Amino acid sequence: MWEPSASHERREGTVASLFDGADDVGGVADAVDPGAPLAVRMRPRSLDEVVGQQHLLGPRAPLRRLVEADEPMSLVLYGPPGTGKTTLAHVVSLATKRQFVQLSALDSGVKEVRAVIQAAKRELTYAGRRTVLFIDEVHRFSKTQQDSLLSAVEDRIVSLVAATTENPFFSVVSPLLSRSLVLALQPLSDDDVRTVLRRALTGERGLAGAVTLTDEAEEHLVRIAGGDARKALTAMESGAGAAQGAGSAVVDLATLETAVAQAAVRYDRQGDQHYDVASALIKSIRGSDVDAALHYLARMVEAGEDPRFIARRLVISASEDIGMADPTALPTAVAAMQAVQFIGMPEGHFPLAQAVVHLATAPKSNAVTVAMGESVADVRAGLGGPVPAGLRDAHYPGAKKLGHGTTYRYPHDTPEGIVAQQYPPDALVGRDYYRPTTRGAEGPLAARLVKLRAILRRGR
Repeated sequence: MWEPSASHERREGTVASLFDGADDVGGVADAVDPGAPLAVRMRPRSLDEVVGQQHLLGPRAPLRRLVEADEPMSLVLYGPPGTGKTTLAHVVSLATKRQFVQLSALDSGVKEVRAVIQAAKRELTYAGRRTVLFIDEVHRFSKTQQDSLLSAVEDRIVSLVAATTENPFFSVVSPLLSRSLVLALQPLSDDDVRTVLRRALTGERGLAGAVTLTDEAEEHLVRIAGGDARKALTAMESGAGAAQGAGSAVVDLATLETAVAQAAVRYDRQGDQHYDVASALIKSIRGSDVDAALHYLARMVEAGEDPRFIARRLVISASEDIGMADPTALPTAVAAMQAVQFIGMPEGHFPLAQAVVHLATAPKSNAVTVAMGESVADVRAGLGGPVPAGLRDAHYPGAKKLGHGTTYRYPHDTPEGIVAQQYPPDALVGRDYYRPTTRGAEGPLAARLVKLRAILRRGR
């Protein structure tokens, strides 16, 4: 079902607030239901109240320009949960004095979309007011459902604001993307989350100073939030309720842990422990201690570490410490990274754990790392020289007159698929960068490499 929200307007220079559930037909939604969740009550009323996303909201940023100019627009907001997609949709509606209508892709179909469009046409025809149509989780819409929006977006009957946690270039149809501005939202920084929490503690729409938050409790909220403002506010509201229920006006760490059922892990995401635990994870993988590696992974996950940071470290480890000893290690690490991006946390810790187990138990080799390091060192030392004439590009006019490619022998024309010819510059002929170990898949590779080099360098 789609639910049109209350109409709204600017009054005495202040943008009236509009939140989920408000239904003041023909009037102005000036007040927030005090029984609404804290995250809803603290939803910003204007662009200036939005925390974070400065790349979109700065003085000359795209979203601010579009809103302040009150231009007809359609947006696709792409980002993790809790980064402000729904908030920005509401603010766009408020700032532009347009009717706001929200659909959820979970329970809306083509019929509901068409009903909204017909209502928007009537509003535009008889009241001269445009409609902001916010569709949450637009990636769940089928192609037919998304196509049903095209004419209304094209004719600017509605200003579409579509939110998705998935890459829109894979989940949204191309015609709709071409008619919309795609804006990527970033997870809030720790300081952004602190700002949101402190504003909710003292603000009249929030807890209005009814409780205070200890430093330890605040840091724990920041950690478990993981850049998700809604998660932080929900946890703080739970902690505040627990404290008040116990007759206290102070939310301390113990109270908060009890309320949110998540123990604080002694881990500073910005300090030494951040690097110490990350280092311990990688060194445990390198040392093939799978149990220690899983322990450090658990500490990072429970502390609210950015899963993308963990995944990046695993991808690096797969090449740096394993390489060709197990060529499947890198695809596993990359798959874990993509899985985390696709499913999010907390379930994302499963593919991360699978990757850690794979990497820790795999045979190890740093031969690729050493080879790259030595080749880079030689380049920086000036060991290079001209590319051999036979390897130079021979496709452009006049190349053959310069001798480019004339001596090149095509390996596929030989039975073995290998021919003896010079590939490196003169200064590097005979230089062996890659020296595989005998561990894992590098054992057979080492034997093959001896034969390859013997053929390539025959006659030199």
